[in-house]
Amino acid sequence: MASSKTAIYSALAANFLIAITKFVAAIVTGSSAMVSEGIHSVVDTSNEILLLLGIRKSKRAPDAKRPFGYGKELYFWSFIVSIMIFGVGAGVSFYEGITHFQHPNAIENPLWNYIVLGVAFLFDGTSFIIALKNFNKHRGDLSFWTAVRKSKDPTSFVILFEDAADVLGLIVAFLGVYFGDLYGNPYLDGVASIIIGLILTGVSIVLTRESWSLLMGETAPMEVIEKVIRITESNSIIARVEQHLSMVLSPKEILLVLKPGIKSGATADEIVVAIQEIQEEIKTQFPDFKQVYIEPTLSLERV
Repeated sequence: MASSKTAIYSALAANFLIAITKFVAAIVTGSSAMVSEGIHSVVDTSNEILLLLGIRKSKRAPDAKRPFGYGKELYFWSFIVSIMIFGVGAGVSFYEGITHFQHPNAIENPLWNYIVLGVAFLFDGTSFIIALKNFNKHRGDLSFWTAVRKSKDPTSFVILFEDAADVLGLIVAFLGVYFGDLYGNPYLDGVASIIIGLILTGVSIVLTRESWSLLMGETAPMEVIEKVIRITESNSIIARVEQHLSMVLSPKEILLVLKPGIKSGATADEIVVAIQEIQEEIKTQFPDFKQVYIEPTLSLERV
């Protein structure tokens, strides 16, 4: 989580400073694409603040009202961030593009745009590299999309996709300003705004889907569950695991319920000792299983 917060803070600083410079350039030049990019940076800045808020709230200790803790706060705020990218970022970009088509204005002093876009590309590019390194560190040998689908920490891929959208948006804005000025065609600036809106829409769809899945409750990875089952069934009085239930509560907290079948002849004392041993072994090998509940049942082989 610490490396994820580093990526968030770097993106927050970059987007805040860039938003100011983009709006200054938009006022001076009248560029629709620069207004869209400025709003995009404001939305991104707000998103980073919401993610930090989600991280802080998710670390609150369990209480009587939330006995399983507040881990899902992070998933809730990640979901809100995903929607904001579309609702605010993409929506305003589409609006600016359409408005520019209705009232085309030639870009004045395009040099300002080039300077701002160059500075923004430097900062956003740096932030993107930090986010990419953080994501690659967590994904290991998994392919990119597999790592996104399996990740239980939305902050790692939300910031990565945001920064990627930033970089792509800057490239599109540059092309819109450059070709609009080169050919004296103000409509190209509006086209750039709409393309930026499409980029943000695509990113929002991906992030909303992944954040929604985490918020609704995902199970622990199947390969981990299989190892947990082997640990449980290796106990001398366990016949087999009849049922297993799990739910990811936060990036580092998983709820686990096991219903193992007890072999014939096991005493109450042996069952109690076995449950304690299994719980300790699971938590030792997989620290993310913070809450492990074992409900022994009569094994089907005894019926």
